[in-house]
Amino acid sequence: TLIEEHVRAREQGYTHNNIVYAAWFQGLFTSTQADEAQLRKERNRYHDLMHAGIVAKYHPMSGSQAESGTDVALAVEALEMGLAAKMDVAVLVTGDGDFVPLARELMKHGVSVMVAYFDYEDGEYKGFANARLLSACNYELNVNALEARKETSASFRSLFRKYDPEEGGSPTIT
Repeated sequence: TLIEEHVRAREQGYTHNNIVYAAWFQGLFTSTQADEAQLRKERNRYHDLMHAGIVAKYHPMSGSQAESGTDVALAVEALEMGLAAKMDVAVLVTGDGDFVPLARELMKHGVSVMVAYFDYEDGEYKGFANARLLSACNYELNVNALEARKETSASFRSLFRKYDPEEGGSPTIT
């Protein structure tokens, strides 16, 4: 995959690295709180994640707020794995500056940290990585920049499925 290739190019001695565990953390509304389009979108995402070998970790959304504790759950799991020496490189697919303490703590325990993020602007939607997070990690991967590079553009395009307006939401990685 693109992430494995990126790590291989930056980490000395990892000529045969593999992603052995990948998880997706997300808050989830109850079926009574979500409309039909949202339920369909979440079901399709779950299938995409299963087919990609990514473990879905859903956390209940609070009734009145858009809070689920997913950031904390991700940080706890990543730190547990890092402290148990179950990984050499942690790849955080986020741009959220709240993960700076996690990156620093993992590196303190010998785990290299890469932040993979999407840098784009599309109408009201914008993706970027927090500057503090970028500087706190060992290295970064701007996923959108892969589209422009000749050697990675085909692989980049194969990552995404076509956007279906009937499904709602935004395009997703497959």
